[in-house]
Amino acid sequence: MTENSISQTENVYIIKPLFEKNDDSADEICALVESAGAKVCGIKMQFIREVNPATFIGSGKLEEIKEELVGSAVNLIVFDGELSPSQTLNIRALLDKKVIDRTTLILDIFALNAKSTEGKLQVELAQLNYIYPRLRGKGAELSQQGGGIGTRGPGETQLETDRRHIRRRIDYLESALKAVENRRNLQSRRREKNNVKTVALVGYTNTGKSTLLNRLTGAGVLVKNQLFATLDPTMRKLTLKNSEVLLVDTVGFVRNIPHHLIEAFKSTLETAVQADLIVIVCDAKGDYKTQLSTTEKTLEEIGANGPKLIVFNKCDGIVDFSTFPKDAVFVSALYGQGISSLLERMDDFFKESYVALSLTLSYEQYGVLRKLKNDYILKSVVFTDSGVNVDISIPKQHYLKFRTRLKIG
Repeated sequence: MTENSISQTENVYIIKPLFEKNDDSADEICALVESAGAKVCGIKMQFIREVNPATFIGSGKLEEIKEELVGSAVNLIVFDGELSPSQTLNIRALLDKKVIDRTTLILDIFALNAKSTEGKLQVELAQLNYIYPRLRGKGAELSQQGGGIGTRGPGETQLETDRRHIRRRIDYLESALKAVENRRNLQSRRREKNNVKTVALVGYTNTGKSTLLNRLTGAGVLVKNQLFATLDPTMRKLTLKNSEVLLVDTVGFVRNIPHHLIEAFKSTLETAVQADLIVIVCDAKGDYKTQLSTTEKTLEEIGANGPKLIVFNKCDGIVDFSTFPKDAVFVSALYGQGISSLLERMDDFFKESYVALSLTLSYEQYGVLRKLKNDYILKSVVFTDSGVNVDISIPKQHYLKFRTRLKIG
């Protein structure tokens, strides 16, 4: 977090344009504002038939908002949509308030929550790519925005509003991220060579993916009731009954996320593209239809077309599941409800890649088996006077090696 980050609560007034009369929920944009550390002091929802090229919603409506804000503590306008540079400047001039749009707000939250080196690089690159086309002749005005919501990460100091400086910085960040991507691809090829199976947890932000990861693996990942609380992907090993997988928690999605933000975090989302199984996590007590459609649309955009399993989280207290998709799994990651069913479904998906064996080995053979411990899953072992009884699960590609090394038929 930089010196430009929020030092005290910012008082926000939200302008939400409506294109459909049934799209009247402001819950998500309010949650985004609160996740950025600001306070919602008012909301204006305005139905519009066509976008005004100068002010998006029209100068008349902005005059009404200006009168409404007289004497209020509001010092920031958040527009729930993407504004052009000229629209941002025009709205700011009419309302005499700092103005940011939805993209800037999301980037601010990303900057707040990025902890890894890669996450910070991706956030800064996305911010600079967003700022860069907005600098033409507007540098002084941008630099005057100062601290507060929407200015984390690279900030908007006079130095950074110099186009040549930003262009050089963008080139550097792209080069650094390319190096990170190459390392990830190398790791991915190594996992593929070793036949390591991966399961990606994906879905809407704040549906409980990190809580589910913690429940399944004891990962200890940060859990907050906040959008984008976990930005950096986390990988943990998960041992199932007959198989072993790498479980990956990915960044959450939101509705109407700008395409260039998806592009900015594409390298992070590659884990979903390459996953053997994609587990889509939805909040059973929320608007799960929107969550599901948003997630499926985003996965399609990034080319993640692998097999999918839908999991509804936060199911504690729900007794009627007849309205939900029939083939889904219902869990409560917080209370452990339904976790055994989820593990069983995941294990069933991968069991064809493994061979389950029950063997009685001599102690000499058991010594050889111990040396191969990284190539199988030991489910049970019983020592007797005559030998060792073991139940093991072996990846199919290692089966021939086991037969040869252990000298079994």
